Amino acid sequence: MDTIFLVLSLFLPRITLLIFYFSHGIPANNMPLIGDFLLTVFLPRVLILIYVVDNLGTSSPWFWIHLIAAILVYSGFGKYSHKRYKKKD
Repeated sequence: MDTIFLVLSLFLPRITLLIFYFSHGIPANNMPLIGDFLLTVFLPRVLILIYVVDNLGTSSPWFWIHLIAAILVYSGFGKYSHKRYKKKD
């Protein structure tokens, strides 16, 4: 896997996937095309985790970095989620 793919996908996963799809640089995987498309649209971080596991394995530090990023994003550790659920006085 390219290091640039791994770094960019931490911060901009959906855009990174689209750029690499159009430049034919997506990592080798065993996911059907419809699965790639649906996960890119709805759960891009999960798709990137699948790519990392397929190519580098779970012992790679990139797997753990992306897993922690996915947990933080999906559990609501973002600025948008704090504004959204903040009580109005």
